[in-house]
Order: sequence, then structure tokens, then C-alpha cells
Amino acid sequence: MQSPTRDLEAELRKAIRGEVRFDAYSKILYSTDASIYQIEPLGVVLPRDRDDVAAIVQIAARHGVPLLPRGGGSSLSGQTVGHAIHIDFAKYMHGILEVNTGEQWARVQPGVVQDNFNAHLRPLGFAFGPDTSSSNRATLGGMIGNNSAGSHSVIHGKTIDHTLDLDVHLADGSEAHFAAVTPDRLEQLCRGDRLENRIYKEVRALGAEYCPEIYARYPKIIRRVSGYNLDEFVPNGGQFGAGLATPPGPFNLSKIIAGSEGTLAVASEAKVKIVRLPKHKAIEVVLFRDLVETAEATEEMMQTHPAATELMDRMIIESARSQAEFAKRMDFVQGDAGALLVVEFYGDTADEVRSKVEELDARLKRKRIGYGHLPVIDPRKQLDVWKVRKDSLGLLMSVKGDRKPIAFVEDPAVPVERLPEFVRRFREILTAHDTTGGYYGHASVGCLHIRPLIDLKQQSEVDKMKSISEQIFALVQECGGSMSGEHGDGLARGHFNERLFGPKVYEAFLKLKTAFDPHNIMNPGKVVRCPDMTKDLRYGAQYQTIQIQTHLDFSREGGFDRAIEACNGMGRCKKTLEGTMCPSYQATMEEEHSTRGRANALRAALSGRLPAEELTSHRMYETLDLCLECKGCKRECPSNVDLAKIKYEFLAHYYERHGVPRRAKVFANIATLNRWGSLTPSLANLFMRQGWVKKIAERVLGIDSRRAFPAFADETFQSWFRGRSANGSARRGRVVLFDDCFLSYNYPQVGRAATEILEKAGFEVILAKKECCGRPMLSKGLLEDARRVARENVAALAPLAAQGVPIVGCEPSCLLTLRDEYGDLLRGPEVEQVASVSYLLEEFLGVLQDRGELDLKFSDGNKKLLVHGHCHQKAHIGTAPTLRALKMVPGWEVGEINSGCCGMAGSFGFEKEHYDLSETIANTRLVPAVNAASQDTEIVITGVSCRQQIGHFSNRTPRHAVEVLRDALA
Repeated sequence: MQSPTRDLEAELRKAIRGEVRFDAYSKILYSTDASIYQIEPLGVVLPRDRDDVAAIVQIAARHGVPLLPRGGGSSLSGQTVGHAIHIDFAKYMHGILEVNTGEQWARVQPGVVQDNFNAHLRPLGFAFGPDTSSSNRATLGGMIGNNSAGSHSVIHGKTIDHTLDLDVHLADGSEAHFAAVTPDRLEQLCRGDRLENRIYKEVRALGAEYCPEIYARYPKIIRRVSGYNLDEFVPNGGQFGAGLATPPGPFNLSKIIAGSEGTLAVASEAKVKIVRLPKHKAIEVVLFRDLVETAEATEEMMQTHPAATELMDRMIIESARSQAEFAKRMDFVQGDAGALLVVEFYGDTADEVRSKVEELDARLKRKRIGYGHLPVIDPRKQLDVWKVRKDSLGLLMSVKGDRKPIAFVEDPAVPVERLPEFVRRFREILTAHDTTGGYYGHASVGCLHIRPLIDLKQQSEVDKMKSISEQIFALVQECGGSMSGEHGDGLARGHFNERLFGPKVYEAFLKLKTAFDPHNIMNPGKVVRCPDMTKDLRYGAQYQTIQIQTHLDFSREGGFDRAIEACNGMGRCKKTLEGTMCPSYQATMEEEHSTRGRANALRAALSGRLPAEELTSHRMYETLDLCLECKGCKRECPSNVDLAKIKYEFLAHYYERHGVPRRAKVFANIATLNRWGSLTPSLANLFMRQGWVKKIAERVLGIDSRRAFPAFADETFQSWFRGRSANGSARRGRVVLFDDCFLSYNYPQVGRAATEILEKAGFEVILAKKECCGRPMLSKGLLEDARRVARENVAALAPLAAQGVPIVGCEPSCLLTLRDEYGDLLRGPEVEQVASVSYLLEEFLGVLQDRGELDLKFSDGNKKLLVHGHCHQKAHIGTAPTLRALKMVPGWEVGEINSGCCGMAGSFGFEKEHYDLSETIANTRLVPAVNAASQDTEIVITGVSCRQQIGHFSNRTPRHAVEVLRDALA
């Protein structure tokens, strides 16, 4: 007999064009969001269109099963977890259907990501007003469900202020269009027996009946998103709305859906307002010694009518300074700042915004407010400031150990005049509980995000969380505030709503919920009838993980399990418009192919949510298979989740159980194969070009026949090196050129160029007797082989490193292995010593220039260069050293492609099952940018994979930055 769940799954598969997933892994992947909660769903559906959505709701209604609409899954309060059918709009329903700039509105589907929406609007001179910190993965549907706001809510309000119309699917499967209605139309809609008619009638009645209680109990602040928006439906002189946060207007049920967290209806389309982009912006960064002092200064800032006033505290500042991705942006913080305010102004002219900043600057100095005042006029510097501010959450979550700054009272809003008292007393409550917290948020509207450090794996700390929550609620209520000013109620705060609004208003909430959702199938347990906040924690007192003996050293991360648990679910790996992380997600839009999805699956196997044997199962292999090991997450994830390292370890254990595939052994030993091929390069090249050879390689090894193998050079680099005449004085001593296997056998011109540059710089270039760097072995999980070659290389290089001889390389994935994975494979001072003197060539030139020791002479030129950086370079040192080196040449115009990963990733793009994805990744941003470049622009790369990928899929032949630099030598 088939189970009811099987029947439900079968019916959904038959009814919709989209995808239906009820397997164990899919349910694990959707069991978390960015909150502290975890609940396994009944299943997951990915609708392709509104007809699919209608069918899903109708089927759920017939079966009486709960539904949970979901966008980016970035909710911080647990709104997007639940034992329900999850409707994921992000993969398919992300269209921008219409934009009307004359009337300033747009129609969108719920899965469109805010940044993608704004990228579409920007050329038209518009944007969506609410600007959340999670804008690179938050969807418009999620923002409506959450009533999101953002940094500029002091001028733009919340999402409710920008929601005009909604097409919704009601709990009985019927459809409705919620928009502003005239009084006559309202009368018509209140008559009839359809669910839509009953809802109109009930909402109008509730607004009238509970009007006095609503005025008495609703917080009188802009940033109140707790509870339901019944205040928008009280009668007000022929209009509706109490005017507490938004002006009164026509009766519009879309305003009750905003902030309802999917508990009333499922939206499949929205008409939203758009706002004109400011012509000019300027920022004043104001530094303070103490957090409370910062809160006290907020009212003074607001006297100058800024567009935003944002707060960051010491914990965020120090976290940013400690991370490479953010440290380079932190020059706007000078001295020992306890906190700071970012005050932004808009204006029609550059002079206007400059004068506003100067006026504030003079005002603050006159009143001796703050110890540091930094005007930021340069738009690029402003982006640095906002980059740090928008990633405050992730920066806080990068704290090592089990005691994390967690979200449970992180979203209160109080009147601005009460903010200093609120911050001071909040801090006293934390101190009394023997903890501290990180503070950031929207000081302009009294909404701060405060995250106490709690270890949820300890019952005493879970109890502490609840105690803190109760005391903070009492403080919020005393200050006339709301427990949620932006992030919603969810599972963290919904249980406070009866006390916050009082029994009468809560009674109205229950009636509203029943009117919309008589059988309680719409995201139950949120806003009303909420469970205890300590139920369904992702980590709790019972949480345990199995311990495994690792090949790599995970002590820096606190262990293999902690390396995985570093993922807090915020979902920054789901961004698609910039950066490297996560290339496979950007191509597939699949939760499973995000860093978060992979971490969720691994953690489930470690903690018992999946059977322990799943840790090395073929299904887990599939989950990690499309990780390109680009290391983008190591740098771009604010929590520094290094999924590449985790995958190396996983592969080692997987192969111990299932055996090492033939292809993995071949690619792991590519240095040996290259060496053999270079013995008779002409014959080897002829052989590898044969179609039948490629077909055999495809059949036997799974190497795609559409790929061309890199050709062997007529003369190896080592042969050239031995026979050359040194061209330099060697006045600066020796330098080791780390000759990687591709430089040695396939692209010796890179090695020749590097040698000539280093000799011109005054060095004697030597080659160390070494093995392959071990990168190919690492990438294939052959970690003991990698350890062996690492040990031999350190033995060869350590004596030179001890003498201070620099080790310089040209291939990022090889050279940077010495600085990264060698420390995970080996221990000892020799490893650290080798790492400390290892540089990419462009990086080394910058070091010499900073010391005043670089006297290379370049010819003046008139050249345009467009640079694509290697992923490992971006992850470890960034592309700045390469750009800097190229800009040393007078007259060169150097640009960089916003390209992410090229999609080749070593052997990944050669593998038959990965070829199509590799092409998709290349065509996402990189190849279109390369093909669009003018013919007089040279395409410059820093890695061999990028060279092969661009050469294969574009109409251009790139060259290494070192080759290009050598050409410019005088």
C-alpha cells in the first residue's frame, strides 16, 4: 500500500511542469535557513510558472498538508523552515515581467533576487527602494513576506510601502488579485461566498472592531514588522490605515500579505513601486570610543536629514580587519573605534552632497561628537564602506568556536530618542548573563541587530538564551518598541506577539489567520500559535557529531565538524552577479550546488540526521561533485567556509570506501604524464590530436573528446634554462623560480618571461630540485600522495628559505599550495618558513617596489589590457598584485573582468560529465566579456586553466600577465 506522502508526491509530479523532490537529501537541504532552527520539510517543489503554483496550492488544500513559500532562504528568524511542502521560487520564477518608468512601477515574479532586479533597473535610472543587506540573494517574494526594509528606510520605508498589487493563491486553491480598491468595489468584494469575499469582509470588520486596541497597542515606530498589519485597515476619514508607519490610503489587501511570512497566502506575481536613483551620494564616517556614545549621537545625525545612518560596533570592525576580503577596505576606520556611524546623504549635484557632509562634519566637531570624522566622497571608497556594513552579519558569524553571535533578539526597534537607554540596558542584560554581543544596524530608525554570544550545544546556554529573550522583551515593551523591526517573527519571536500586542489584538490576529487559512495549512506556527523558541534548534543540548580521523589538519577550524558548522546558512554563496563563489550554483541555481547546501548535507551525515554511512555514499559524492574547488568560499564567505578543503577530505574517505577511479589517478599524476610526453613532443602532440585517441580517452577515462589537450612544447623550460646565458647582474642575490609542470612542459614561454624579468630585476634565478606541487593530488583526494610530495618539496626548499631566498611562481594554484595546503598536510617551522617566502611573481614585484628595490625599466606603451584572475589567486591574495604590476608600465590601460570562475578548474572542465557545466559557467560572465572586448584589447590571465578555457570557448587567445610584462621591458 502506497503511503499518503507517496500519493501526494505522485499527484504533484503529474500536475506541474516544475520539479518535485521528496528525497532525503532535498529535505535536508531545505531544512535550514539563516536562523538557528532546523525542521525537515515534507518535500520541495520548484514551480516553473503561476499555473504550477495554483496546482500546488490546490493539491495541498485537498490533502490538508502545510505549504511554505520560500525565496532565497535567508530568513534569520526561522520563517522559511517548517514541516511543510516548500515552494522554492528562486530557480525558475525569477522573471522581471514589465517595467513602467513613467508611472514608476514594475511587475515581477517572487523569485527575482533584489540585486538582479536592481541591475535591470539601474540603466533606466531606477531601483527598488528597500535595500536589504542580503540583497545579493534575498528575493522580492521573501522581502514581501518579511516586509523587509534596509539601510535607507528612513526615506524609503519598508517593502509594504512599495507593494502595489499581488496575485495570490489562497488556502482553498482559489486565486485572487489584491490591489487598492474603491469603496464601491470594496462593497462588492465583501459580498459572496468565495474565500476571497469572506476575507475582504472579515478584514474590514476586524479593522473597525479592533480600531481602539490597535491604536493603543501597536508600537508607534516606522520599523514594526511584528504581528500582522491590521493597523493598515482601520477606518480613517474615508481611507484606511492608522498612519503609524505609513500614510492612510485605499483598502488594499496586499498590505496584509506584506510581513505575513507566508501564513495567509502564496504570491505568484507582484507589482511594486520603483524609485529614482540618487544622482550623487556622499558619506561621513563618524568614529566613537564607546557604543552607547554612538547611540547618543544618532539624534544629532538625524537633524541633518541623511538618507541613512548605520551603526557598526567593535566586534564587526575587528572581524573585518582580520579577514583579507575586508581588511583592504578598512582604511575608513582609524584608531581604536568602539563603534561607528555611517551617515549617507543624497543630492542632485556633487557640490550638494559635499556641502551636506561638510555641514555635518563641522557640526560634529563643534559639538565634539565622535573622535574621528572621515568624509567619503569617492564612489569606490563608498562601496568599500557599504561592503563592510552589508556583510556585518557574516563578519559576526566568523567568530571561531561553538559560542556564536546568534539571532534571537537581534531585531528590536525602539523610538530613536530611547535608543541610548535601550543600548545601555541591553548591554547590562548581556553582562548579567555573562555574555557579550555584536551590534549593527539602522540607527536612523532605532532598529539595531544585536547578537549575543551563545553556545547552543549546551543546555545551560539554551536556558540563558531564553532568559535573555524574556528580559529583552520586557525592555522593548517598556521602550514602546517592537521585537522585530525588520527580520520578522518566525520561530524566534512569534511567541511574544500575544504579550506585545495584548490579548484583544492577538484575538484579532487569530481571526484574521482563520479567515485566510481555515485549515491552518499556510506556514503554520509563524506569527500566531507559535511554538516555544527553544524547539527545533539546529544545534541543541542533544546535538552530537561522529568523529572521523582526518588526513588534513583541521585544528585551525576546530575540527572537521566545526569546519562544516562554520556555515551559518546566510546564503551568500547564492549570489550570481559578482565574485567567484559559488560557480556551480550560479550555473544551476540549485540549492544542492551552493556552499550552504553541501555543508547542510555533510553536517546531516555527521550529526545523525542522515545515516552515518551517507558520509561516504555515492549520493553525498554527487552533492559535492560539482564543487570546482575554486576556494571562492574561503575568501568571499564571511564565515570563511573552505569547502574545497572539506571536499579534499571527503574524497579521501570516499575513495577509501569505494576505491580510487582510474581517471583520478591519471589527473593526480599529470606532472609525470607531462614529463613523459615532453620526451617526444611532436609525436605526442600528433598522437593526442587524433580523433580516435580522444574517443578512447572519453570511453576509458571519461575525458571529453571535445577538449583539446594542451600541446607539449618543442623545448621544455628546464632545457631552455640550462642552455641560456644569464642576463643580469645578480646584485640582489638568488631567487627560486618554482617551475610548475605546465610552465615546464606546455607553456615554457611563461617561465622564460619570468626568468628574464627576475634577472632584469637583479636576481640570480635558480631552480630547485622538487616534485609536483601536489595540487592535482589534493584536488582528487589523494592526500597521502600529496603529503609525500609536500614533504619532499619542503625538504628541498626549506634550506633556501632559511637563507631568505624568495620562492617565486607563476601558476597560482601551484605556488599558493605552498602557502595554504602545505600547512594542512605537514607541521613544523620549515613549512611556515617556506610559506613565508613564497610569492606569485607579480606579488613579488610589488614587495620589491614597496621596499624601494625595484628598478625595472619599462618602455612607454599605448595598450589596453583586460585581466581575468585565477580563482585561487582571488581567494588568497586577490588580483590587486597583478593589476598593480601591469600598471607599472607607462601608458597601459588596465581593466579587470567581473568574471568569477572560468569553469575549467584544473581537470574539471575536461571531464565528460562536467563539460557542459564548465561551458555554462564560462558563458555566464567571462566569455561574453572577453568576446565583447575590442580587438586592440589584450586578454590577460594568470592561470593555465583560464588560458585553456578562454582559448576553447571564446574568439580570443589570452596570454599570461608575466608574458605581457616581459614584452614591456626596456
